Parts: sequence; structure tokens; C-alpha cells
Amino acid sequence: MRTTLDQLQTPALLIHLDRVRHNIARTVELCGGVARWRPHVKTCKVPEVLTLLLDAGVRQFKVATTREAAVLLALAPEPIDVLVAMAHHGPNLQRVAALAEGAAQHRVAMLSEDPAHARQVVAAGLGVFVDLDPGWGRSGIPITEHDRIAAVQAAAGPSFRGLHCYEGHLVADDPAARQQAALPIYRELCALARSLGVDELVTSGTPGFLAALAFEDFRRFRHVVSPGTVVYWDARSAELGIDGYRQAVEVLARVVSRPTAAQLTVDAGSKAVDAASGDPVAVVVGDWQLRTRRPSEEHLPIDLVAGAAPPLGALLHLVPRHVCPTVNLADEAVLLDRGDVVGIVPVRARGHETKDPS
Repeated sequence: MRTTLDQLQTPALLIHLDRVRHNIARTVELCGGVARWRPHVKTCKVPEVLTLLLDAGVRQFKVATTREAAVLLALAPEPIDVLVAMAHHGPNLQRVAALAEGAAQHRVAMLSEDPAHARQVVAAGLGVFVDLDPGWGRSGIPITEHDRIAAVQAAAGPSFRGLHCYEGHLVADDPAARQQAALPIYRELCALARSLGVDELVTSGTPGFLAALAFEDFRRFRHVVSPGTVVYWDARSAELGIDGYRQAVEVLARVVSRPTAAQLTVDAGSKAVDAASGDPVAVVVGDWQLRTRRPSEEHLPIDLVAGAAPPLGALLHLVPRHVCPTVNLADEAVLLDRGDVVGIVPVRARGHETKDPS
């Protein structure tokens, strides 16, 4: 018997596979083919969705956690190229090395910003990308510090692969403003690459990938962009002025309280929808005129802006403001295709591993 949405316990993570396929095709179109796309799978986390990327011909990926790496490397039937976009140390580095050794048909590299660490990465059998900081201050070597960058390149020796420069701090809503802010970074990166004799460059998440693709000097290198949110899209992405995408993930929630005539509460709090991404945390789908408020752990209060309010027990579809951590909150995902439930599957790449080295 076919499962329907009203039979599901809530909150539930919904993934619309037909919209995912559309978004993958749209990204491949914008990139001019799969060769310039290295999606970050921190967004996807579900093998059934990763399979859609592989089916589309994608063979280059980024991961952050060892669990993401484990799921992806075990899933791919053909050789893929995986960049671990985190400079892991200690047991985490050992775990990546073990994964790479157990999946020798695949190519695995890691970011590094330190010569000693780069030598450890090489000793672990991995390639090395130097992580550059284009002004965000999150990780990497400041892009203007050429001597430090060259030292890591030298420490990597023949295992050196290229440069990684993620301009994720450029998030203005206006695409022209983002592009203008990115141009100095792109020029500096290309000049640096030429001075070091580097050919392979990795840049750009969802906010910046179109600006990077439009930068002509990148075509002189093996340059790829690495947006991952494009696979699912979300409410924040919809504000970026990038056309042609569909929101492929929703959180299904049920109205559990009506404190006043102008307020309701659903059962999708901060344990179901990412609450750290700003206000509102989610957008309610459909004709309802509602605005979400700050959630507590299990409750999401919603204000009635105008019109009628949904009754107790009603189901609401919420598009998260930030889809990546929202997916990470769910143990299972409900897969839909053209509105029909086609499966309920584990979100296998969520969370972090804690491996006993013994």
C-alpha cells in the first residue's frame, strides 16, 4: 500500500528526487558540463541523491567529514576524485588514510595550510591542495602570503595537486555586487597560480559559482567550482538572484498548538530545522500567509500575517533557510518523485564518526 504524507510521523525530512534531478541538470548546464563542477556533498548526505550525481556523470567531489568520505567512496562504482575540504589531524587524518587505502580505485586529496601537516598528508598516501584564505578568516593561508603558500607546496612535493580558495564570505543578495567583490580575489589567485606553476584551482560555493565561471582567466587553468547547496536549494539560495532552481527539500511539520488567533506552533523546532542561519529559519510553502519565529528544541512558533490560519493537526511544508545543517539533523529522509512517496531511507552521511583505533 502506498504511503501518503498524512501517514508520516512529523517532523519529517522530504526530498523531492524529480527536483533534485532538475537542479543537477541546471548546474551542469550553467557549468558547461560536469568537468567544472566538484559538488560538496555536505549538503546531500543521502546515498540515493549521491547516486543521482554519479548518474549525471559527476566524478569530482568535496567532503568535509570522514563519514561523508566513507559513504561516498563506498558508493561510487567507478573511479572518482574526492577532495577532503578540511585539514584533518590525528585520528581523523588516519581515518581518511584508511578509507583511501581501502578504496584504491579512487583518488583522494586533503587541504593543508602547514608544511608539517602537508608532509603528514603525503605520508598518509593522499594528495595535497593548499588551502587559501581570501579574506574570510575561517581557515587557510592568507592569499597574499606567497612564501607560506610556496612552503606548503614544496612540502607536498609530487603529491601537490593545486590551490583551494573558497570565497564563502561574499554573500550579498545582488549577483553583480558579489561578482565585483570577487574579482580582486580571482585576479590574485590566478597571479599566484602562475607564479607557482599551479594548474588546478578549486573555488566557489553556491553564492559565488556563477561569478567564478564568468571569470575568463580561470579558463587558462583546470578550474572547478564546488557548490553543493544547488542540489537541494533552500530559502537563502532563493535570495541570491540565481534563476532556474527548485526547492527540493522540505520539512513536513504538523500544527500542534494555537496559542492565539494570530499564532500557531508546529512540531519542527531546532532539532528539525537549522536555527543558526538567521531569521526566518524557514519559509512556509503554499498560500498560507505565515512567518516563522525563533524555534525552541521541538516547537516552531509561527505568526499569522494575514488571511486564515491552518487548523490544529494541519500539515505544513517548510523550506529551510539553510538546507545543509537541516539535512544533517534527520536520521531518515522521505523520498518523493513527482509528489509520490517512493521510499524512506537513512541519511547515512549525517553526523560524525568516532572510531576506536584499536
